[in-house]
Amino acid sequence: MLSHFGRLVKEVLPDVVTMENVPTITNHQVFDDFVATLQVGGYKVWHDVIDCAEYGLPQRRRRTVLLASLHGEITLREPHAMETKTVKDVLKGLPRLRHGGADKDDPMHTASRLSSLNYERIKVSKPGGSWRDWPRRLIAKCHKKETGKTYPGVYGRMEWNKPAPTLTTQFYGFGNGRFGHPSQARGLSLREGAILQGFPRNYSFVPDGKPIQIRTLGRLIGNAVPVDLGRVIGESILGHMKQHVGQSPPVPDSRKSRNGREHQSSSVVS
Repeated sequence: MLSHFGRLVKEVLPDVVTMENVPTITNHQVFDDFVATLQVGGYKVWHDVIDCAEYGLPQRRRRTVLLASLHGEITLREPHAMETKTVKDVLKGLPRLRHGGADKDDPMHTASRLSSLNYERIKVSKPGGSWRDWPRRLIAKCHKKETGKTYPGVYGRMEWNKPAPTLTTQFYGFGNGRFGHPSQARGLSLREGAILQGFPRNYSFVPDGKPIQIRTLGRLIGNAVPVDLGRVIGESILGHMKQHVGQSPPVPDSRKSRNGREHQSSSVVS
């Protein structure tokens, strides 16, 4: 996909380019090729791995962010000291739920049903802890083996006074990570996962009256670019453009048509 993205940039030649991806994308040749494509096209390129929690997302989520501009040097803005948020900051006040239950006023505030065994497990789970805190009778057989003792990052509860861990596409499942509710005996609801991804509390994911499909919506929410990250990228681009208002970006040879006339573009590819 990154190769196709590079092809689109060469064809469209937008003034500003941005992308976000997993931190390890920078370890691959395709990323180096993409950056080289931008630089050959006349773009100034910046990229770094950032923790979205530093920019207001109530979640520890490390992502590679890239910005490139034909106008000159561009970077992501610095985080503000007061931007950090915790699970409690954003989830407090939501109606209580039982596992398998749903809020009658908000169908998105619905939680997966737990098996009887996992219900017993979450009741003895500690915020910030793992299955290592359980009585031995509740520990899964795979974790009792020597090879399974090094995997504490599942069957955990979140902590109220810290950002959430990185949400995955299966954040609604208690056994899929540290996605247990900090104080209620259940996993995260779809609404809570969406809020931790930066979506407003009243954001509508499906039309009124349509069924809520937990797996489908969980995948969409978990894969989403966090709203707070998108906001920061947008603010960074706007700030960059304001610094160059009234100036024309340099026009590399690749941006001229065959008759020598400039190809104008002010779009942003993301």
